[in-house]
Amino acid sequence: MDRVGASRVTQGALVAASMASLQRRMEGMAAVQEQLSTGKVINRPSDSPTDTTAAMRMRSALAQQKQYLRNAQDGLAWTGLIDQTLGSVTDQVRRARELALQGASASVSPAARTALAAEVRQIRQGVLDDANTDYLGRPVFGGTTAGNDAYDATGAFVGVAEAVSRATADGVRIRVDLPGTDVFGDGPTSVFAELDALADALEAGDETAIRASIDALGSRLETVSASRAGVGATTNRLERAVQQIQDSTIDLTSDLSDVEDVDLAKVLMDLQVQEVAYQAALAGTARVLQPSLVDFLR
Repeated sequence: MDRVGASRVTQGALVAASMASLQRRMEGMAAVQEQLSTGKVINRPSDSPTDTTAAMRMRSALAQQKQYLRNAQDGLAWTGLIDQTLGSVTDQVRRARELALQGASASVSPAARTALAAEVRQIRQGVLDDANTDYLGRPVFGGTTAGNDAYDATGAFVGVAEAVSRATADGVRIRVDLPGTDVFGDGPTSVFAELDALADALEAGDETAIRASIDALGSRLETVSASRAGVGATTNRLERAVQQIQDSTIDLTSDLSDVEDVDLAKVLMDLQVQEVAYQAALAGTARVLQPSLVDFLR
């Protein structure tokens, strides 16, 4: 007695099922071959929406870290130039003080003092040039000024005393400039006024004024030295920031590789498995799909 509801498998259904199975095998093998050729597990968002989202976040974080690195390196360029300039200022102010010590001697002739005064005026110009040192067109002692100079020829500060800072991490900004007034002073209390006073005292032979200049320049040297120490501390902070950013970049790159990049050994094994499965499916299909009587009668 026939079983009620027994399904009937036709030759066409068998062919369709076999071809669908072969197609799935081919698609699996093609996917593994694509991973092998690109070196990436994720070649389109549909491959893994979750990992794609994670990879996008990591790439965004990497781009941010690269920007922080550029900021920190730019800050190091500022502090490096400032430190170099302060070294020059120190040498010049020290030389001016040495000239003052020479001029304070009663045995120095008026002509010699005049020569000393001329050198002091040259030093003043050199210090003024240092005070207007710029990095990429911006005076490093001029704050956020849009002008080219921090000081004018009279020794007056013409910059804008606002901080120039660089972001080196989320919520972290480091000041990279140095206010000119902290180093050189301003107007009548500036190093330029002190050097002018020394030159005038040397030309006039005023030993009292010369000795006052010696004390003033000694204090100025201490001010410059303290400022240079502060710049050194900022440089150390920027260097630590660079190291932290580089370490973070390495970690993020490694994490991104774990998500996106293929495990070569695993993919090669998967490809071999897919090839064997495909060949087996081909062989099995060839044995199952034998020619039927209808095929011979066509």
